[in-house]
Amino acid sequence: MLKSSAPAQAGAQKEGEAGFRPAPGCKIAWGYAFVAGLVGASGFEPLGLAPLMLIALAILMWLVRTAPTLRSALARGWWFGAGNFVLGLNWIATAFTFQAAMPVWLGWVAVILLSLYLAIYPAAAAGLAWRWGRSDPLRLVLVFAAAWIVTEWLRATLFTGFAWNPIGIVLLETPVAALATLIGTYGLSGMAVLLSGALFLLAERHLKSVLAVVAPIALLAAILALQPRATIAADAMAIRIVQPNISQADKWKEDVSDRNLALIQSLSGRPSDKPRLLLWPEAAVTEQLQDGRAYPFLQRYILRLRQRVARSIGPNDVLLTGGVTFQAPDGKKVTSATNSIFALNSDGDILARYDKAHLVPYGEYLPMRPILSAIGLSRLAPGDVDFQPGPGAQTIAIPGVGPAGFQLCYEIIFSGQVVDRAHRPAFLFNPSNDAWFGAWGPPQHLAQARLRALEEGLPVLRATPTGISAVIDASGRILSSLPVGTAGAIDARLPMARAPTLFARLGNILPLLVALFLAAIAIAVARKAR
Repeated sequence: MLKSSAPAQAGAQKEGEAGFRPAPGCKIAWGYAFVAGLVGASGFEPLGLAPLMLIALAILMWLVRTAPTLRSALARGWWFGAGNFVLGLNWIATAFTFQAAMPVWLGWVAVILLSLYLAIYPAAAAGLAWRWGRSDPLRLVLVFAAAWIVTEWLRATLFTGFAWNPIGIVLLETPVAALATLIGTYGLSGMAVLLSGALFLLAERHLKSVLAVVAPIALLAAILALQPRATIAADAMAIRIVQPNISQADKWKEDVSDRNLALIQSLSGRPSDKPRLLLWPEAAVTEQLQDGRAYPFLQRYILRLRQRVARSIGPNDVLLTGGVTFQAPDGKKVTSATNSIFALNSDGDILARYDKAHLVPYGEYLPMRPILSAIGLSRLAPGDVDFQPGPGAQTIAIPGVGPAGFQLCYEIIFSGQVVDRAHRPAFLFNPSNDAWFGAWGPPQHLAQARLRALEEGLPVLRATPTGISAVIDASGRILSSLPVGTAGAIDARLPMARAPTLFARLGNILPLLVALFLAAIAIAVARKAR
């Protein structure tokens, strides 16, 4: 067992001090950190082995505390992050198997390069923990948790952000997840680090510190668990979510587009006089539903397409479907496109449109296109025209439905950015195309949608072509779902929204305040030690 020693005057331990166990050599420590990161990634879906993530983080804390220098601590955090992201993001490589413009092996190159970049953030957290907490185990844990909150928020923010797989998501099936209603996902990640820190402190035989860390989290989780859960009103609107199980390989083929649309319509059920909200996946209609080119024959064709789509819609129904638009400012030449959600009525009229704001680099647009296209790189999604972003989170009042919020595909992963706080919706619609992402991507995506429901106190409705489609209530519970690789439909009633949570009111200022609070406690611990 590791034993803590009293803080040295210079804040560092020396070999020969009582209770000190020398750390492994640098390269061996890097290997330990990398393996710990790999093991920790099994805490994410689809494996969902949450205790292994907590154990892995505890090992990282030991490696950081025994690091001889700041540079060594940074390296150990970086190797942990590299292992964690390489395994957790392996689904990205699958996306490269659905295009012919680039070699498939480039997918794993993309996974590795992205992981090497993302590992900078846990490295920064490790460096801060070593710099300000290495002389005392409790202080190390507190600084580590504070630093992790900030660096994870930065990961979701800088350079368009990539918020996939926050550490706190491993607590989703535990009572501690309820804290997300107060402090959001990044605050929940801080709680995961604190719980891992309790394991580290237990190994260091700091039993009082273990109690000081665990007791407040357990008490707050117990109080929140007493709150009433989300409900469904007896007169709630009927909804039907369609999952056609159309593979990515077949989705964009022109010779099967009519067959695919017919399949989606057959799963939509017969229209009736009773009001119904019909929900189709992202880009369910692969031809443009709006086109800025003013050619009369083209506009007639698009109108007929919308009317054909509208055959699935009853006189009191509303269809929300993913589709695309072409933008032509001069009425002639297409300059860009939008990845959109359309609200259509039974006449094929467009009641509303939401344009995706948080676009995927290399998926929906090619950064530095003149340079990258010249060396043979292209977008993963088909097409020569890049998508342009919409204005951001919006609440749109849809006739017969009410105020609806929209998050298209991976937009749903960005904590604190999914709702127009000035105009709160009654639910969030999250159509997606997870057919790109193999076995690991869809369950991870679903877990992040559940966190948004929990944070915001809003139901989330997911429609995907191949799974996992789901109805998620405002407490983050899955009420109904269709697994990957299944064609079918979900018939349900629209769950009720809860009163706005504290996080829904204030957003990501709250986890950052938690980080500041933990840092203040760490300073107080240091002063008491002196």
